[in-house]
Amino acid sequence: MSKIILHKELFEYDSNLRQDFPVICGVDEAGRGPLAGDVYAAAVILNDDVLIDYLNDSKKISEKRREKLYDEIIEKSVAYSIATASVAEIDSLNILKATMLAMKRAVEGLGVKPDLALIDGNRLPELDCESRFVIKGDATSASISAASVLAKVARDRYMKELSEKYPEYCFEKHKGYGTKLHYKMLEKYGISEIHRRTFLKKLNHDGK
Repeated sequence: MSKIILHKELFEYDSNLRQDFPVICGVDEAGRGPLAGDVYAAAVILNDDVLIDYLNDSKKISEKRREKLYDEIIEKSVAYSIATASVAEIDSLNILKATMLAMKRAVEGLGVKPDLALIDGNRLPELDCESRFVIKGDATSASISAASVLAKVARDRYMKELSEKYPEYCFEKHKGYGTKLHYKMLEKYGISEIHRRTFLKKLNHDGK
């Protein structure tokens, strides 16, 4: 029988904040670093009585476990929203501003207005509610952890879809990150329409 792992401290962090802010949403992103594809963000509101086994920073959870958690988070959340900023927006705005835009869209997409938005990292998007950033928030707050899982799984699925359209780049293997394999494929095939050109200024290809 497998051992259940519950990171109680994540839920206690949010529970303490709910004394002053009854409705809290956690916000996190996925895909700031890759050379290709949209950047994703998710916002999640959980009830105070919700506990989710294995919930943690999405980077510390296996892909198989994240997939299971994705469905459980959606089922148990009061509200959730997943949003993106496009490759074109990343190239025109820069990755930081595009990430903030995706986060703003995620919060605005919630069916419930939060009293407080907890943002992973050290920057805040422009929101119509009170917000605060939490450094290493995905390992601190259950709400942010839940958002990190939704954003990560949604983006990974999106990159797998792109791999079917652009099989030559092997996106299903590296999810757009700058691996040795990805750079090898870029050298061979050039920059595609879903690559971030501002991330690839050193490559002298016109793309296809």
